[in-house]
Amino acid sequence: MKNQQQTWYKKLVVAALTVSIGLSAGMVSVPHQAGAAEAIDASITATSRASQVISIGKNYLGRPYQFGAKAGQTRTFDCSSFTQYVFKRVGVNLPRTSKQQSHVGSYVSRSNLRAGDLVFFSIPGKPGVINHVAIYMGNGNLLQTYGAGGVRITNIHSGTWSSRYMTARRVL
Repeated sequence: MKNQQQTWYKKLVVAALTVSIGLSAGMVSVPHQAGAAEAIDASITATSRASQVISIGKNYLGRPYQFGAKAGQTRTFDCSSFTQYVFKRVGVNLPRTSKQQSHVGSYVSRSNLRAGDLVFFSIPGKPGVINHVAIYMGNGNLLQTYGAGGVRITNIHSGTWSSRYMTARRVL
């Protein structure tokens, strides 16, 4: 009888150790899975925030353009007060001018633009100097404000935008 109890006890200990080791091994792999999940969550969050930026910006379609428009107000915008205002609404603080904004976030090549990226241009008469910023919407479309007509959607391939393209930054 005592021998049977010892055998049963040994089997129980071996089973407990096996379960414990198995659970420990599973715990070790959890951070790798969590890291992948966090990366996916970050990507989904960036996509969601980009959609919010674009949606907020679209609320101001047709709003008049005014060079040097006061930051924070919405009666008029210039290009950088527009991007500054819209991004602030989703918790991203941008500097005031397009040139300053071109130094925040991370560089994005033209071939890797995603919705919500800031796209920078030169203006006629000042080639090679960043003087304009727009929000990339995807499919070549830009949400921006300049001149008569104010806030509008244009295509990066239309007019002279393509030839005046300078760089892009990702802030989301």
